[in-house]
Amino acid sequence: MTDGPTPRGRWMAIDWGERRIGLAISDPTGTIASPAGAIERRIGKRAPIAELVRRTVSLEARGIVMGLPLDGEGDDTPRSLECRRVAAELAHRTSLPVALLDERFTTAVALRAVRDMGGSTRGRKADVDALAATVLLQQAMRMQDLPLVTGIAE
Repeated sequence: MTDGPTPRGRWMAIDWGERRIGLAISDPTGTIASPAGAIERRIGKRAPIAELVRRTVSLEARGIVMGLPLDGEGDDTPRSLECRRVAAELAHRTSLPVALLDERFTTAVALRAVRDMGGSTRGRKADVDALAATVLLQQAMRMQDLPLVTGIAE
C-alpha cells in the first residue's frame, strides 16, 4: 500500500457483504456521496469482480473505496482478507486507485439513519447496504490521504 494525495473526481464505494455488496458513488467533484444500488452475491460462488468492474465503468468512477471489515480490535478477519484480495484485483483490472478503509459501524450508522427518519429496514436490506457504502464514501471524502492498494495481493 502507498499513502499520498488522494485524486479528486468521482469515487465508487464498496460495502462488502456475504449476501450483498452495497455501492455508492460520489459526484464528479468528490464532494457528495449517493447510494448506487447493490449486487446480490450467491453463497459459495466466486466474488463478482467482473460485475464490480462493469459498475465502476458505468458509473464513471475514477477511484474505488472498499470497506475493510476488521474485528472489534481492528485486526483482520477472513472477510477482510477476502476484501484485500478483491481490492488488489480491482486495482489490477481497472488501473484505478483503490483504497481500503475500516468499515466498522457503517451498517449500524446506516440502520440508525433509516430509523431516525422514521423508516423501516424490513425488506430493504439492499438499500441499507447501499446506504452503508454511502457512509463509507462520505468518511473517505473527509480524509486528505487514503491508503491506496498497489494492485498486488499482499
